[in-house]
Amino acid sequence: MAKRIESELVVDLRGRPIETLDDFWDALAEPCGLPEWFGRNTEAWRDTIQTRGISEVIDSYDVLVVHVDKRGVFAARNREARALRSAFSGQQSRLVVHELL
Repeated sequence: MAKRIESELVVDLRGRPIETLDDFWDALAEPCGLPEWFGRNTEAWRDTIQTRGISEVIDSYDVLVVHVDKRGVFAARNREARALRSAFSGQQSRLVVHELL
């Protein structure tokens, strides 16, 4: 039996300043094909990456991998950052937070 290879959409946002969640949504909009009516909140994001059916771009891949620097919203230990990180939990998505050198 042949092993299926998963396809990955890799969005690399390293080097891009992401100070707020709005900055994050702005950075993801184009590479992830988010529609203009996208909710721009963690609940809408969770639906987009786990339930699917919102972005044809994301839906055309098995897994979404987003790379970010550990700064701005991703350096903070606030409620919004935790909610965003938890939205990525699951087999269909990964958030990779890179330490700054």
